[in-house]
Amino acid sequence: MPTYDLITILGPTASGKTPFAAALGYTLNTEIISADSRQIYRHMDLGTGKDLADYTIGGHTIPYHLIDIANPGYKYNVFEYQRDFLAAYKTIRQKGLLPILCGGTGLYLEAVLKGYKLIPVPENQELRTRLADKSLEELTEMLAQYKSLHNSTDVDTAKRAIRAIEIEEYYREHPVQEREFPQLNSLIIGVDIDRDLRREKITRRLKQRLEEGMIDEVRQLIAQGTAPEDLIYYGLEYKFLTQFILGELTYDEMFKGLETAIHQFAKRQMTWFRGMERKGFMIHWLSAELPMEEKIAFVKGILQEN
Repeated sequence: MPTYDLITILGPTASGKTPFAAALGYTLNTEIISADSRQIYRHMDLGTGKDLADYTIGGHTIPYHLIDIANPGYKYNVFEYQRDFLAAYKTIRQKGLLPILCGGTGLYLEAVLKGYKLIPVPENQELRTRLADKSLEELTEMLAQYKSLHNSTDVDTAKRAIRAIEIEEYYREHPVQEREFPQLNSLIIGVDIDRDLRREKITRRLKQRLEEGMIDEVRQLIAQGTAPEDLIYYGLEYKFLTQFILGELTYDEMFKGLETAIHQFAKRQMTWFRGMERKGFMIHWLSAELPMEEKIAFVKGILQEN
């Protein structure tokens, strides 16, 4: 079998992907490329769960890429992610290292592992106006009618759904231009976590991040000029916390609504990963509850077979 060009670690939120990737990166003396659609933003730390301390092991910080590369309010997209991933990947490979791709944004993962040939998609104001009054549920149903790239994994606001439909409509009407993107042979490791344990960890982590100042983080972003509607666009924590700060939700409504939304998000992530398997991706699953040494030994065992 051919040797691997990349190691990919994927899994739902709260499965422990980042500590695992960092420990593996430390063991293999390599670098990590993030595949998280929210962690690319500067100053959005607690709400995106960056946990940057996880990248430091034994006093050594594992180099990471594609975190803190865009300003809040910017609408970063999958086309840009492909471009930035490729630059980071080439940089790491030029050092003779085997990069680790780590994250839970299914669209980003699949776009680079499958090598989708993408082009930038402009705004379609006529389409946006036509969809403006539709609910998130209606938009999600519309999005499900498309058969190419998107599903509802990372779409939890109407604006994000409209943008996803806008992209799909553009690709339907415009032939995709060839864009060079290498076919990567990646060892894909999936971190599988028991549903009840995942729910427990999500709730515990949410309480912890609120205690650590997640609400103040959002207040500061608004104070520094990030428009509330831009924060709501990012969904999950930023949607619910902004609505709380604006007085649209009580604290209890915010907490319960956000907790439920994160649980649903994790479920959608797993649905995406299972969909990747149906498309032919070989994902080697391991339990999130395994000791770190066993997880690392699992990966090294597969690498040594090739």
